[in-house]
Amino acid sequence: MKSNLIKFVAICLLSWTIIPLIGQNTSNHGNKFEQLGTVLPDGNVYRTMDGAPGPQYWQQRCDYDISCTLDEENQRLTGEELITYYNNSPNTLKYLWLQLDENQHAADADNLRFDPSSIRDAMDENALRRLELWRETEKYGHNILKVADANDDPLEYMINKTLMRVELPEPLRTGETFTFKVNWYYNIIDRVNTPASARGGYEFFEDDENYLFTITQWFPRLCAYTDYEGWQNKQFTGRGEFALTFGNYVVKMTVPDDHIVGSTGECLNYHEVLTEEEMNRLKQAKKSGEPIEIVTLDEAKKKSKKKSAKGTKTWIYKADNVRDFAWCSSRRFVWDAMIADNYGKDVMCMSYYCNEAYPIYRRYSTKATKHTLDVYSKYSIPYPYPVAISVEGQNGMEYPMICFNPGRAEEDGTYSEQAKNSAITVIIHEVGHNYFPMIINSDERQWTWMDEGLNTFLQFIAEQEWDNNYDSGEGPPHMVAEYMGQPKDRLEPIMTNSENIVGFFQNAYQKTATGLNMLRETIMGRELFDYAFKEYCQRWAFKSPTPADFFRSMEDASGVDLDWFWRGWFYGIENVDISLDSIKWFKVDLENNPEKREYVYKQNIEEPFEHITKKRYKEQDHPFVVDQDKELQDFYTYYEPWNTEDSIFEYKTNLYEEQYSDSEKQQLFGDKNYYQLHFSNKGGLVMPVIIEWTYEDGTTEIERVPVEIWRKNENNFTKVFVKNKVVKGIVIDPYRETADIDESNNNWPVKELPSRFQVFKAHQASPDNMNMMQKAKKRGKIIKP
Repeated sequence: MKSNLIKFVAICLLSWTIIPLIGQNTSNHGNKFEQLGTVLPDGNVYRTMDGAPGPQYWQQRCDYDISCTLDEENQRLTGEELITYYNNSPNTLKYLWLQLDENQHAADADNLRFDPSSIRDAMDENALRRLELWRETEKYGHNILKVADANDDPLEYMINKTLMRVELPEPLRTGETFTFKVNWYYNIIDRVNTPASARGGYEFFEDDENYLFTITQWFPRLCAYTDYEGWQNKQFTGRGEFALTFGNYVVKMTVPDDHIVGSTGECLNYHEVLTEEEMNRLKQAKKSGEPIEIVTLDEAKKKSKKKSAKGTKTWIYKADNVRDFAWCSSRRFVWDAMIADNYGKDVMCMSYYCNEAYPIYRRYSTKATKHTLDVYSKYSIPYPYPVAISVEGQNGMEYPMICFNPGRAEEDGTYSEQAKNSAITVIIHEVGHNYFPMIINSDERQWTWMDEGLNTFLQFIAEQEWDNNYDSGEGPPHMVAEYMGQPKDRLEPIMTNSENIVGFFQNAYQKTATGLNMLRETIMGRELFDYAFKEYCQRWAFKSPTPADFFRSMEDASGVDLDWFWRGWFYGIENVDISLDSIKWFKVDLENNPEKREYVYKQNIEEPFEHITKKRYKEQDHPFVVDQDKELQDFYTYYEPWNTEDSIFEYKTNLYEEQYSDSEKQQLFGDKNYYQLHFSNKGGLVMPVIIEWTYEDGTTEIERVPVEIWRKNENNFTKVFVKNKVVKGIVIDPYRETADIDESNNNWPVKELPSRFQVFKAHQASPDNMNMMQKAKKRGKIIKP
């Protein structure tokens, strides 16, 4: 009878030169799959090892009562504030640190001097102005007029650029509060024409000589004091944003009486500042599922021409449990609003915009705001605030319940598709910041990715759920491949401090969002990811998470070990480049199977070696358990095979036992195709291997090899795939899921990939695109391709 050993014959060798392995002189087994261990801080009573707030978690609170006056003629803001600080920490505090963010624009600000510069062959006026920024900012920055306790007794204070330390008259112990006053003023910066960075300020419209004010980072406010860092008193240089404390606000803004004010919170005195007609429209909007114009375009235009302000009005807003406060003011505003149901709670979605943005904002802004709340609430937590506002301010910046975005049309009222999508993208992104970091209150000064990256990830999902044809720039893994393929000296880990990031957008926004999208779609799957992500959001809503809290929560709630991913994607700079180096195709040879063979194994039995431990126990006459207990003794206790005449034992065995008949082997193996693929890890970053098989009959199959295939050898592996059909083509990562930087080594047969220009040209010249562009031009809706 024939044996069960089956012989293979190589049908075809399909291979190309294998690139030398990475790290030839090092072990193939590195640390990519080791646990993060000491990389993460230990769990404690404030933050547990599973990523949740601990039983003794605490955070500070700070309440503000602010009155301010906007001087439009002189572009100046003056304010008085009453601050109540709650010490919920277990520590006694001797002083308080406040942020003076407007000092970012002061003449002595470090950020106006610390960037390298050089002379180029041709430089425009703004480039030359940036060489000496401090000369243009001499009049800017906070002017502190008074710091006093609740009884108006002066308090000692010291200003260190964008920070102010206030000395407490007595130590502030656990559970105690301290109330004090700060009076100030500052000159509002022209945020559009300044060569320096400005998140807030004014924009001047020359055609009607009116202003649009966006008032942000405007009042002295408390720095965060946390269990993981103490005071977050890093200087504000314009890059790393904010670390803030939750509290309740009442803010009174006195502005020209023909201005409209939009703000964080809810207005307490609409009946005093709006006309009767505006109040009626507002009441309609509170019942309408479509945006209602509370201030119409015609009314905004008339006010802009008249400038009919005869005095001032004071708008009063209240906001509870927010970490910041911002507002806007202008007579040029159109204002629309609608009601939205968010998990059983009414939310007023509103937009403020000038006539330049009317064609885009009237149609899209408020509905995009509502859509953002719908999507983000589905994947994180229900929106907890009563209002969500989008303001067209020709920039992008976020604050609780209010954000500022771009979105202006051309002078003739038409707009390009790019302008429309840019507006919608930024609206979704900035409204989305209500969740990260306004509710899930991470420290932006240290970790930009914790708000920008997580927010950009959900922005991508919101864009996809907005329109199936939406062209998202952040989220798809292949979009970050070019950045990750750069030379290593141009890259840094996601876990880089906010102030030190070189590729700021690509690193903190794009790479983080891409990584989360890969976890959701490729590594964890949507069900596990969505559950874990929502769990993280629920745990840390209105609290202050750290990166370790996020990493641990995602693993704890999903049951998936992701340390390899955090280590590679967040702490490293390696890229993904998995190369398909060779293919061998085999069929079984049932005609030439080896005969049944019998093997004889011989074993010499030698006297056991007496090692030092055994020797010393004998010398000490140790009472061995087996010697003392006769029940434990048997034949082998005194048997000495090395002293027998025949000390060589023979074992006979049949190496291959017969299991199947010839007909069974033919049925099981005869028609199968065995493809042996060899892969190498050229980029260094491990990822699951996704294979698309194309068969001779035209059908395709997707096969996924788990990332653990790289555990024993991080540089390369060989794996056999058994197929019932003949393969005619193989593609690695066919849906571009893993951010592979080199797709030229992902195919068999090898394909010559088109250049970016060829792809762009083909797309632009396609008949469908040409017809759509011609129709759009005729409709007057699009003026640019």
